[in-house]
Amino acid sequence: MNYKLEQHVKVLVTDKLDQTAVDVLNDKNYQKPLIVIDSFLLTTEAIKNLFVALKSNNKDYAIFDKVIPNPPIELIDAGAKFFLDNHCDSIIAIGGGSVIDAARGINIVRHLGGSIVDYAYDKEITNFCHGLIAVPTTSGTGSELSNALIVTDTVNNEKIAVLSNETVSEVAILNPELALSLPKQLTISTGLDAFSHAAEAYTSNLSTPVVDAICEKIMFLIYNYLPKATHDGQNREARERMMVAAALGGWVLNNGGTHIGHSQAHIIGAKLGIPHGQACAYALPGTLIATASVKSKKVKEIGYILGASFPENVTDEQIGEITAEKYKDFRDNVLGLVAFDTLNIQREELLALSDEVKNERFAGNSPFKLTDELIKELMQHFG
Repeated sequence: MNYKLEQHVKVLVTDKLDQTAVDVLNDKNYQKPLIVIDSFLLTTEAIKNLFVALKSNNKDYAIFDKVIPNPPIELIDAGAKFFLDNHCDSIIAIGGGSVIDAARGINIVRHLGGSIVDYAYDKEITNFCHGLIAVPTTSGTGSELSNALIVTDTVNNEKIAVLSNETVSEVAILNPELALSLPKQLTISTGLDAFSHAAEAYTSNLSTPVVDAICEKIMFLIYNYLPKATHDGQNREARERMMVAAALGGWVLNNGGTHIGHSQAHIIGAKLGIPHGQACAYALPGTLIATASVKSKKVKEIGYILGASFPENVTDEQIGEITAEKYKDFRDNVLGLVAFDTLNIQREELLALSDEVKNERFAGNSPFKLTDELIKELMQHFG
């Protein structure tokens, strides 16, 4: 049976990260976690309290704080060696998508050996890689529930994916306190990344009725709570709702996938240095317009979630254009994402990447035929 809705990660929402983490370690009988963490978090009160709680409960730990955005192959392999050298038995990943992706990669290699790049191309992951406890500090990637990790090949300057249901987190801990100080632009871009996860899973070839319902709720939550989190970062309710939406967004990736919007983000982001969430947000308007030609009912529903209205006898083309414009208004005016025009990227640079976008791993999930002409048209809408 090819089931299309699976969720293997245990999820906790808590105000007490320190005690919750200790409880999880005790429940799993883990004694020495490797803390994979953004280095700037080490001085925060929540993390200091976590370390105190670990020590007071006789839990030893090692710290790996070398993760950088878009983690490269070499870093993940080095992290796995560090794990083994320090005789750890589990991982607590605390940070954004790059940290959780790196931790997932470390967990794979420490279990199965070799290099993380092996599992992108050749080696199949057949056994569950237990021991990953994910604690997100942003609300976007959904890595805490996702079955995929993105790693950077610095030699070829490209992002590659490792995809397996056997690599998901064992436990995800959602602690809204960790997101309260997230900067405005990072709040916007990560939130729009989660919106893209839902919009693309909703319209991909892999979508199912159950996935669709979850995607609709994710988009609803983001439309209603991302502006509040953006304009008042201390709004705890908004931060919690966004954490939940992002986690669900990671879940639907496992079941519905993404398509040509994320293909653009992966290729263009890696080649031209655009942060992933921003790149997804720039790619979505064109993706919606193209998708409306084959899935106009769903694109219209996205438009309704965004507050759009449609005239009687509206055409599929108009549905795409109206929904795309409503999304851009939400992105640019309601939220205030940094404008693409400020990045000093020439349109010719985008068009030069057309073939790579067309052949990117997730492009095949697109609900329409990917012709050279269509890809170039998408590149014209990017931004």
